[in-house]
Amino acid sequence: MEKLKKLKQAQESAKTCEAGKKPEGAETKLKILGSVSGAHFLNDATQSLLIPSYPLLMQQFALSFTELGLLTAAYQLTASILQPFVGFLTDKKPMPRSLLLAMCLVLIGLLIISAAPQYIWLIAGAIVLGMGSSIFHPEASRVARKASGGRFGMAQSIFQVGGNAGSACGPLLVAAIVMPRGQYSLSWLAALPITAIILLLWLGRQGQGKWLGEPNVRTAPKTSPSRPRGMVLRVLAILVTLVFAKFFYTASITNYFIFYLTYRFGISVQAAQVRLFFFMFALAAGTLLGGPLGDRIGRRYVIWFSILGAAPLTLILPYLDLKWTTIVIFIAGLILSSAFSAIVVFGQDLLPGRVGTVAGLFFGLSFGMAGIGAAVLGIVADAYGIEMVYKICSFLPLLGILAVFLPPDSELHRMQNAPN
Repeated sequence: MEKLKKLKQAQESAKTCEAGKKPEGAETKLKILGSVSGAHFLNDATQSLLIPSYPLLMQQFALSFTELGLLTAAYQLTASILQPFVGFLTDKKPMPRSLLLAMCLVLIGLLIISAAPQYIWLIAGAIVLGMGSSIFHPEASRVARKASGGRFGMAQSIFQVGGNAGSACGPLLVAAIVMPRGQYSLSWLAALPITAIILLLWLGRQGQGKWLGEPNVRTAPKTSPSRPRGMVLRVLAILVTLVFAKFFYTASITNYFIFYLTYRFGISVQAAQVRLFFFMFALAAGTLLGGPLGDRIGRRYVIWFSILGAAPLTLILPYLDLKWTTIVIFIAGLILSSAFSAIVVFGQDLLPGRVGTVAGLFFGLSFGMAGIGAAVLGIVADAYGIEMVYKICSFLPLLGILAVFLPPDSELHRMQNAPN
């Protein structure tokens, strides 16, 4: 009788969460979420200083495009490959203080790059920068989930929008500060990671950081409910494919859209940069919307709409004039970016008790896909022209049809609350 009562209470709690309501007694710690998102903004703003500085570094060190590619690989692969392992370790033992270590590494990496006398030091700085990123994202994502009060999608969106905004601001800082003054002025921007360190010190003092290691309001108990292995592997394969589609297409915009606009429409670089900023702004806005929508209507529907819904827009993009290209790319960015928060939280629901591992996996994939996508699409552009890049990439969002094979959110909640 007692077991039936507990089971009924668990089912009611699951229904409450599915409806987008906070479980009883749960409190969304907005100050904590704001702090983690702010630290994410400062981290990603610092990370995004490297690639926009390439024209300066290329001239100063007489680098070839191959050497720039190796520099990108050193950074992106370090940032992507290490993240799942860091997440796995923090799942076993939460380490909120590792966020401080991460930002210290980011600071050191930036200072190495700003003072590098030779190319090999640029590589070393990029690796240290990537290590900081790999430690920061999985643990910061776990902290955001702990502070969610059960509204996991909203918390993940608040966390991620900080990173998107930081990535958009980094190139502007390089244009305003670094390009006119030279390599050494990158050290001036050490104020970004230093501010993040101060913010994280404050964060650690909230309840002496004890709550950061406590169980979630609705996470798995110590003995997590089992999932059929085949189902887990199938769902993970679908989610990984959807991440590939999203970030490969996004890489085509962030890396080559300026070249596409100047070549196809003959506009200035500055005018093309303004249109790229519209896309980056749309990414931030869509990220902020995707998580709360997933909490309210179900993450499966958000994932499905976000990837597949962008397909009609990406398919017509290569054939539009400048005015409609600007409008369509903004809407496509808004739709596409709403998926990532939902994908991360869906994966965390699929593997309860593996919050950091899942975050590390998908953040690592996002870094890796962006890096690989930039390299592969660069080869395509050289061989077949910049317009062919967008004709090929326009089909990627059609992979969103795979979302139909994801299990309903209610099924994951039912399995999670089932008695062992």
